[in-house]
Amino acid sequence: MKAALNTATSAPTRGTPRASWWSLLREDARCVLARDPAARSLLEVWTIYPGVQAIALHRLAHALWARGWRYLPRWLSFAARWFTQVDIHPGASIGARFFIDHGTGVVIGETAEIGDDVTLYHGVTLGGTSWNPGKRHPTLGHAVVVGAGAKILGPIRVGDGARVAANSVVIEAVPDGATVVGIPGRVVAPGRRTTHGFDLDHHLIPDPVGKAIACLLDRVAQLERQQAASSPAFASADASCGVCDDHCAEPSFSHPLRQPATME
Repeated sequence: MKAALNTATSAPTRGTPRASWWSLLREDARCVLARDPAARSLLEVWTIYPGVQAIALHRLAHALWARGWRYLPRWLSFAARWFTQVDIHPGASIGARFFIDHGTGVVIGETAEIGDDVTLYHGVTLGGTSWNPGKRHPTLGHAVVVGAGAKILGPIRVGDGARVAANSVVIEAVPDGATVVGIPGRVVAPGRRTTHGFDLDHHLIPDPVGKAIACLLDRVAQLERQQAASSPAFASADASCGVCDDHCAEPSFSHPLRQPATME
C-alpha cells in the first residue's frame, strides 16, 4: 500500500514526477486558494470542498489501479461519488494542481488523461464515444479551463491553455491556447494573454451563432436596398415592419406582458 501511494501520476507532466500522494494532495489544496476567491483558508479547502476530497480519494484509487488492483479502486471511486457527487474512474490519469470547482456532476472516464493546472467547473463530462476497449476518453493538456456543463467526448486532445465555454460539446481536437464554444464546439478565438494566469472572462467569449445571424441580417438588408433602388415597386422591409404589431426586433423587457387573448 505504501509503495502504491508513492506511485507518480501518469498524466502529462511539466516537471519531475510527483513523489507521493501527500505532496500531490497539498498542491491540489493550495491551488484552490489561488483560483477561488471564496476559499479563505486551507481548513475550508480540506474539509468542505468536494472537489479536493474527490481528487484525494481518486489519487489513492489510481495508485492501487496502477498496481493491478481492480475491485478496491472501483469501490473507492463509488464511495467518492456517493460522498462528493464527482465520478472519477480510478484508471483516469490526473496531473498536479487539479481543481474541480463546486464538483457536482463531474464525470471523468477511465482512459481520460489530464495535465497540470487544469480547472473544471460543475457538470463537466470527459466521456467516451465507443464501447470498444482502449483509448476512448479525452486528453487535456496543461492549464486547460473547462466551463460548467461542457462535454468533451472521444479520444481527442485539448491543447495546453485552451478554454472550453460552458455547455459546449467538443468532439474534435482543440489547438493549444484556443477558445471553443458551441454545439458542436468550434474554435472562435486564438490564444489570449492574461494577467493572473487563468482567463475566466467567460462573458468575452464570442457567439458564433449570433455573429452568423447578424451577418445574414446585414446581407438581407443590403439586398433589399439594392432591389428597392432597381425596382421602385419593391416593398421594402421597413414598410412591412411599419404596419406590423409584432415586437420581434425589440427587447421583450421594454414592453408590458401581453394578455393571453392578444397572443392567440
